[in-house]
This record gives sequence, structure tokens and C-alpha cells, in this order.
Amino acid sequence: MANRLAQELSPYLLEHKDNPVDWYPWGEEALQHARAEDKPILLSIGYSACHWCHVMARESFEDADTAALMNRFFVSIKVDREERPDLDQVYMRAVQAMTGSGGWPMTVFLTPDGTPFYGGTYFPPTERHGMPSFRRVLTSVAEAYGLRKLEVRKTADQVRTFLQRPVVDAGSSIAALTPAVLDDAYAQLARTYDSRHGGFGGAPKFPQPMLLDFLMRTWLRWQEPETPSPTLPAGGRETESSAQGSLVSPAKDVPSNLGRGRGGAPAGAALEMVTHTLEAMAAGGMYDQLGGGFHRYSVDAHWLVPHFEKMLYDNALLTRAYVDAWLITGRPAFRRVVEETIGFVTREMTSEESGFFSSLDADSEGEEGRFYVWTPAELQAVLGAEDAEGVARAFDVSADGNFEGRNILHAVAPDAAEIMARVRPSLVAARERRVRPHRDEKILAGWNGLMLRALAEAGRAMQRADWLELARRNARFLLDRLRADTRMLRSFKDGQARRPGYLEDQAAVADGLLALYQATLEPEWLEAARPLIDTMLTAFWDDATGAFFDTAVDHESLVVRPQDATDNAVPSGTSLAVDVLVRGGRLFDDERCTDIATRVFTKLAGVATRAPSAFGRLLAALDQSLAPPRELALVGVLTDPALGTLARLASRRYQPNLLVAQATPGEAPPVPWLRDRPPLDGRATAYYCEAFVCQAPTADPATLERQLNGAT
Repeated sequence: MANRLAQELSPYLLEHKDNPVDWYPWGEEALQHARAEDKPILLSIGYSACHWCHVMARESFEDADTAALMNRFFVSIKVDREERPDLDQVYMRAVQAMTGSGGWPMTVFLTPDGTPFYGGTYFPPTERHGMPSFRRVLTSVAEAYGLRKLEVRKTADQVRTFLQRPVVDAGSSIAALTPAVLDDAYAQLARTYDSRHGGFGGAPKFPQPMLLDFLMRTWLRWQEPETPSPTLPAGGRETESSAQGSLVSPAKDVPSNLGRGRGGAPAGAALEMVTHTLEAMAAGGMYDQLGGGFHRYSVDAHWLVPHFEKMLYDNALLTRAYVDAWLITGRPAFRRVVEETIGFVTREMTSEESGFFSSLDADSEGEEGRFYVWTPAELQAVLGAEDAEGVARAFDVSADGNFEGRNILHAVAPDAAEIMARVRPSLVAARERRVRPHRDEKILAGWNGLMLRALAEAGRAMQRADWLELARRNARFLLDRLRADTRMLRSFKDGQARRPGYLEDQAAVADGLLALYQATLEPEWLEAARPLIDTMLTAFWDDATGAFFDTAVDHESLVVRPQDATDNAVPSGTSLAVDVLVRGGRLFDDERCTDIATRVFTKLAGVATRAPSAFGRLLAALDQSLAPPRELALVGVLTDPALGTLARLASRRYQPNLLVAQATPGEAPPVPWLRDRPPLDGRATAYYCEAFVCQAPTADPATLERQLNGAT
């Protein structure tokens, strides 16, 4: 008989609906039952693409004896962390404090009022590798709660006190925000760079696209003349050789006269970190060489063996990184990765209504990665001996394998891309006959906002009308199906939108809409973004503390109100919000947006320079805030090919701090700085301004190109 989870929409929760465990979803019914029975709560948090979540479910939650213990002594609650990032954030912080580590599945024991007093992650069914069995944990916790309740409550009170402290100890605020803050953050980040393999730190190694964004901005800033930047007052690699399997050309297409950065640092070093990292990831097993798209992260330091789940947010954020790197270097391989990744998202992660699904599972046929790996015999059966030998040589396929007796394809020859292009149709057809990984088909507003921006920027840069049209359809879907008045909802599935949105949802969708406006100059996207930004401030900004909360002011009361400004796999809600405020403040000439962003920067800049890996998106937004304002006003009819020619001049270069807007003569302009700018002789006209100094208006593309080149 199905349990209460049968009424939920989350695919992860529905996977547990037939467990013998008497699961509750998180809600007042479960909490009231715990209070009435004076039972501790067993809170299990996971997500659909999580390999070890499935393992623990098979070993424990499907086991009748284990379920009997859970049902006897606990009120058991199952949560999808992707639906409820607030619960995940609060209780993960508690588990990390109690155990020194965290991860999923997360297993937390709470008092009936929701305060954690014991926790961990995966527990095996029998004692293993020094870990207690899950049944032993259950009986020990039940015994402690029954016989030593005062001790349990004392521990819970201590954990509650800890949770009430700020997640980020920002220290003292910085007196003035200057580019030196960004230089200090770069210097700290450079110390963790892996010059051999690319990326930052060791194993496991995560892609960290927000840091790559910051590094590309740092490279650009160091190319520019030392013009004064605004000072914001407080408050107010070696190139990877072909023998190592690079799929891209070496750095010969990057200008050699890169100059030097602030404090004498080589200006090219920041870009070298980016290109080396992107090359290594694209060649490695973390990238699906056959189907495109990225897996979650690499378990080793050299990007070979991934955790095989594919997440929408990784592919959105990495798409943006490869687009920007292509704009800087012009390398065809970077463009190919963008095309293949968007192809993957379009083909495998897009609903009929143009919403983007959340993830693909790591497992199929009960094995992690089974869908993606190959033996030499399998390749030969599909391709024949000659082509199979070519793939084996170019992608390091052996009889022994590199992953549990099979092979993860990774490029180790300079002609790997050429070989893959030839054999891909046959291999894809063969792979499609395998059991596919499970797809989590819930559509999350925040993650869709990330993909919306990626599509808009990729379509704009690479002149792909099909990508821009998909972005438009996605934006309309989000606004029609996941918006309630001016508030975003969190999740959509089976025709229903559910759960109040979080700061990341509100900010990411607004962010995507601003990017779509920059790509299309269609005013409806700007008009849709503005009320989302206004509501973001009224619902999530706390003026008294000068900080954003991750839940809205009217959200249900939890043990603490979540507030975390650090980036993880996705940008924090705070960093997304300030990014939107910087760009929106300039577009709308809104001092309140600018002032709030400055307050956040002033509060967090110090800790961001000490721990830049946790603040990549915020540092990128600070770079935009400190950069001399750059504005391109285009005046003319949007459908005029001449206006399109002028707009394309801005879209084909790496200028992340440039804002573009368009006004139609005779109509009210969508942004204030388009006022009083008439067309020249009735022709499409460009007005380019930098650092509050405007160039002469021009209708000549060559003249505009010279003006833009002067800004780099």
C-alpha cells in the first residue's frame, strides 16, 4: 500500500511512495504528529539523481525490518532538496557542524519542534568501513530520546544557537570598494589553481564556472587602460599538449601582448587558467563525448571519472563559460562544446512547453554510469574493427577499462573530435537502445532562469535564432506557469506549479529576462523583469541587517530563517540578486537598486577576498559595479536590418559590462537613458557612452565598431 508520498509531485518523493516506511512529506501534519506523540523526527533529504540516495533506499527504506524500526520510534519525513532548498540548507549546516562533513543522502534527527540533535549522511545496512549500521543508529537515537531526553534537548539547544549565527562571518566592512578588492580575490584564488590539470584544488574536482566568469572579467579589466573606476563608499597553465588529449588548439590564438595586471601580475595568467580548465574538462570524462553535456563533477583531479548525474544548472553555467571563452579566443572547440551542450539540453531536458527538466540520474540498470561506458567489444560490434580501433586510440579505450572494467570515453589524441564526428551517429543509435537513466521532470524556476540566461547569451553571441526562440518560449513558460502575480513559484510538474519561490528563483528568472532583453531588445522582457526585481526587494531584502534572506518574509517559520550568501553548485540567491541589481539599477536608472547592491558588496567584500571560491558570482557582479559604465543606445525600428547590424557589432565581442537598449522613434523608451536621442536622418542610430562620456552618434557600422574597439 502506498504511503503519503503518493500524493506528491516530486519524482524523488514518488520513488519512495511504495516503501514500507510510513513517510510523511514535510508539513504541518507530520510536525503536529511528532508533537502529539512526542516522537523524534527522522528527516531524510536527497534528490533524484543522487547515486547514494538510491543505494540507501534499496538497502534500508525498502527493508521491512528497518522500516518497522523507523515506524515504531520516529515520525519519518522525506524531502526533495531541490524542491526545498531552505530545509536542505538549514539541516545540512547542522549536520556539517555536528559531524564535520555533509552530503546526500542526509539523515537528520530532530526534536518534535524541528531542532536537529544528531545527524549524518549515508548509513549502511551493516557496520562497514567504521560506519555504524543504520539500524544501530535508529535504536541508539531512539534509546537516547526515550531515556536521556534532557541531554537530547540540551544538544538541540546548542545546535539551535549555532544555527542562529550568521552563515558568513563577514568581519568588518570595507571602507571603500575599489578594484584592489578584485585583485586581492584573484591573488587568493590563483593559489588554489591546478596548473597541471586545470581547475581549482584537488579531488574531487568541481567545474566552478562562476570562478571562470570572474577570471575572464579579471583578464579583461587588466587589458584596459588605467582609467579611474568608480569608488563606492561604504554603505551607499601550461597549454595542454596533444599527447594529453586536448580537443582544442593551444593558446596561439590569444594575443601574446597581454600586458601585465595590477600589481605586476601577468594579465594573461587569468585567461590561461580559464582556457586550460575548459580544455581539460571538454577532453575529460566529465564531459559526455558522445551526447554532449556535462556530468556533475570529477571524483579525481584530472577530470576523468565523473559522478554521472547530469544537472541542468551545471550545463547552464558551463554553457555561459564556454560562450565567453569563445568570444575571447575564437576557438572552434569552445563553440562546439556550446553547440553540443545546448543540443543535449534541447534534446533531453526540454518539456513540450519549453520548460527545462532538472536532471538525469547517474544510474541505469542498477549501475552508476552504465549508460555512458563502453567495452572494446561493444565498440567493435557497432563500428567494425577499423573505426573501433580509431575510437580506442583517440579516446583511451582498453580491455581493462578505466571504470569498473568498462571505459569512460575521454579524448587523448588531437584528431579525437574528427573521429567522434564520424562515428557519433552509429554510437548514439547503439546507446539509445540501452536502458536510459531516469529523468527528474520537475521544472524549477531558479534553474530555468540560469538556462534562460545561457541560451540568451549563446544565441546572441553565436547568432543562433533557434536558441533565442527557445529562450523566448522558456521565458513565456516561466511567466505563464510559474509566476503568481509578481512572485515566482518554485516547482512545476504535471501541469501544477507548487511551493513558494525562494530568493534564487526570483533573482534567477529576473536575471534571465534581463539577458533575454539584451539578446533580443524586445521590451516585453524588460517589462517582465522590473516587477520581479521590485518584489525581490520587498519580499527578501532586510533593510535592518543589510542582507538578503533566502526565504520570503511570509514563508513558513523554520528553526531559523535561511540566509547564505555563499555560492555552491549554483550561485547563491544573494549573488544572483546583486548581479540583477547592478544591471537593473543601470538599465532603469534606479538608485535604490544600486545602493542595496553597494551595501551587500561593502558587507561581503572582505570575506570574498579571503574565500573567493565561495563568492565567484558576487565578485563578477562587483566587477560590473566598479567598471566604468558602458551603454549602447540603439534608436530605430527593431525589425530594421540596419539596426540589427549595429546590435550584432556589440554581440560578437566579449564586453560583459556593456548594456544595450533600444528605442523606437515616437514611442516611450523602455529605459531612461534612451530619452532625447533621435535617429540621424531617420536611420538606425547608435549612441555609445563610456564612463559618462558619449561618442558622437553614428549610423555607420564601421564607426560604431571603432568606438566599441576603443573600449576593448
